[in-house]
Amino acid sequence: MFEFSLTARSGRARTGLLLTPHGEVQTPLFMPVGTLGSVKGISPQELQEIGSQIILGNTYHLLLRPGPERVQRLGGLHGFAAYPGPWLTDSGGFQVMSLGHLRRISEEGVVFQSHLNGDLIELSPEKSVWVQEALGADILMAFDECPPYPASREYMRDSIERTLRWLERCLRAKTRPDQALFAIAQGGVDLELRRLSTEATARFDTPGYAIGGLAVGEPKEGMYPAVELSTRLLPERKPRYLMGVGHPEDLVASVGLGVDMFDCVYPTRTGRFGYALVPEGRMNLKLSKHLDDPNPIDPGCDCYTCQHFSRAYLSHLVRAEEMLGLRMLSLHNLRYLHRLMESARAAIQAQAYGEFAQDFAGKRFGPEVPEWFRKALQAGGHWA
Repeated sequence: MFEFSLTARSGRARTGLLLTPHGEVQTPLFMPVGTLGSVKGISPQELQEIGSQIILGNTYHLLLRPGPERVQRLGGLHGFAAYPGPWLTDSGGFQVMSLGHLRRISEEGVVFQSHLNGDLIELSPEKSVWVQEALGADILMAFDECPPYPASREYMRDSIERTLRWLERCLRAKTRPDQALFAIAQGGVDLELRRLSTEATARFDTPGYAIGGLAVGEPKEGMYPAVELSTRLLPERKPRYLMGVGHPEDLVASVGLGVDMFDCVYPTRTGRFGYALVPEGRMNLKLSKHLDDPNPIDPGCDCYTCQHFSRAYLSHLVRAEEMLGLRMLSLHNLRYLHRLMESARAAIQAQAYGEFAQDFAGKRFGPEVPEWFRKALQAGGHWA
C-alpha cells in the first residue's frame, strides 16, 4: 500500500512517485499545514485545484479538539475534513519544543498542560501512534523530541537517545498495515550528533525518514551542512522529509541536496499578514503604492487570485482587514510553492536543476547570492 520509486535525477536532486492508500503523489512536493484538520481559510476543493498533494494534520492539537475518537467515527481525516487525498500527521513532537513552558518530559513520554484550559494531557509514543491511527492518516510520524536551538551538547545527546528509544516503542505500538510510519532523525546543527542520530535511525528501515530539529532558529550556515549530511546518510530509495521548512529559497536549496518532502505554515501565515510570495521575495500589499496598481500579484501565476484580482483590490482588502483578501493571499502563496515544486520537478526530469536553481537565485537575490545558498547548491552538484 506504500511504495516509493525514483523517476529522475539531476545532480543530487531527484523526482519520485510516492504511492499511498489515497493516491499517488509526485515528489519533490510541499505539503500545506492543516493543524486542526483545516488549512486556514482554504477549502479542500481549492487545495486540490491549486495542486496540493498531501495535507498535514497535528496529533497534539487534534487530540485536544475534536478528539481522535470523534474523527474516527466520522470517517477519519479523509471523511471528516472532506479532503480525499493523502494525509500526514505530525506526532506532537514539535509541540514538545514549542510548548516547552507547558510540558514535562520523562522516559515514559510528555505531560502537557493544555494551552486551552490547563488540563494535563499525557502523550507517549504509544498514545501518539494510537491517536494517529485513529485519525486515519496515510503517513504517521514517530513520536520524538524536537530540541530547541540552542541546546547544550549533553542535552542534545540525551534527547537523541531518548528519541531512538521512543521510535522502538512507536514501531511496536503500530497496528495498521495501511499506514506508513516515518522515523525522525535529530541532532540539530552538531554534525557529529546529526550523524549519530541519522545512522542509528536509518537502521530501523522505516518506509520513509524525516530530518527533524532544523528551522528552529539556527542560522542557515548551520542548517545546510546538517541537511547535506542527512541526505547523504539516509537510504537512497526512501523518501526524505525536511520538517517545518517552507521558505522558497530553502525549498530550492534542499531539493538540490535530495530532499523530497516539505511542510510549513509559512505560506498561509504570510498571506494572513498581508504578504504575497513572488519570484523576488515577498510583496507587502499593505503598502500604499499598490492602491492604484491594476496588475495582478504575479502575471505569470495561474491561481484564482492572480487571474481575477488586481494588486489595488487586494491592497484595499488587506488594509480594510477583509477576510477575502487574507484568504486570497494564502491561496496564491500556496499555489506559488506548488508551482515552484512543479518547476523543480520539470527541471530535474530535464537534467537541468542547476540552471533552474541559478535562475531562481538571480530573481530572488540578484547578484548577491548568499554564501549558504551557493554552498548548498555546490554540494548538490548544481553550481560551478
